[in-house]
Amino acid sequence: MSPLNSDPTLNRRQFLKASAAACAGMALGRPVRATSRRTLKLGYLPITDATPLLVAHGMGFFKDEGLHVERPVMLRSWKVLTEAFLARKFDLTHMLFPIPVWLRFRRNQAVKVLAWDHVNGSAVTVRGNSDIYSFADLGGKQVAVPSWYSMHNLILQMGIRTMGLKPVIRPQNAPLAADEVNLFILPPPDMPAALLGKKADAFIVADPFNALAQTRFNARIMRHSGDIWKNHPCCVIVAQEALLQQRSPDVQRAMNAMIRAQAWCRTHPKETAHLLSREGKGYLPLPAKVLETVFAPANPAELRHPQWQVPRIDFQPYPYPSATRFIVEQMKQTRVQGETGFLNSLDPARAANELVDPRFVKTALAETGLASAFAPLSVNGPFEREEIIEIR
Repeated sequence: MSPLNSDPTLNRRQFLKASAAACAGMALGRPVRATSRRTLKLGYLPITDATPLLVAHGMGFFKDEGLHVERPVMLRSWKVLTEAFLARKFDLTHMLFPIPVWLRFRRNQAVKVLAWDHVNGSAVTVRGNSDIYSFADLGGKQVAVPSWYSMHNLILQMGIRTMGLKPVIRPQNAPLAADEVNLFILPPPDMPAALLGKKADAFIVADPFNALAQTRFNARIMRHSGDIWKNHPCCVIVAQEALLQQRSPDVQRAMNAMIRAQAWCRTHPKETAHLLSREGKGYLPLPAKVLETVFAPANPAELRHPQWQVPRIDFQPYPYPSATRFIVEQMKQTRVQGETGFLNSLDPARAANELVDPRFVKTALAETGLASAFAPLSVNGPFEREEIIEIR
């Protein structure tokens, strides 16, 4: 018996109201969702990597899915965000892909990667009058990265090693050989000023801080990350396993909302920049003019592979296993501070299976009907692809 028929107190007005809501849901081609009584909390860094979470909130997509989501909380560094997530202050957040690898297999934390948050979106940036034009020119230089366990550090060191240089981690006043590149950690918001003040010769980070350095400090993009590894993942959406077990329907609703946000961003780049900006919802502390640079097509003069037609930032939610395996393989070769022995015996295929849970994103693509919105970013089909990497 249906809930409508089983309730003897249901009057005609209530019946008509419920019927109207059901009809509205059918007209939209999607089921009506009852509002969840529990709140979801989100955390983020002030970078465009967080765009899907912020747009899903700002556009009301979470609300459409029947979720109550508090305004996302902005934090300053990856360390603080990670600690807050582990303390259960946030239910969902975005993280640089190597961080959950470290959390699960080094810290033994029950975290899961649910989806990719975005692709590309980062760059190596130098001063406008710098003599650095390629990875080969980084010898003897100081380069800032946002986290040891970051796609930025991973991609940077791929480029450094390819050119026969050695990544090192030393005090910044220590002498460097001509073939050594010194790496150090800086929170993303501090990077443009560090470049201007010559504390760093270069930095690699997510936008909008590359765009900010370009527009305000006459900085120059040396390489876009997506011009090195075509449509690579950067940040991913993560959750604790306990949340998946205890609130699976809410997680699915949240995933539906974030996939709707990703699809919307792909077709509304200028509107996305405005929504995120100070003039819009104020999620990022920057004017729309700076953010429009991020969501505009990449400048062909800054690309080595213009034939790839890779946007400066793009969105594709499905977590391709081939990319996860490649990331784990590269992490074994990437220099970081701290103990890295856990990586030695970590099998890339096993890591991909244990870390990533694609159930929710697959269901969301089916429920929202948006799989075709991301088809151009698929290579061999919707759930498998070949990784394309070229440093030169």
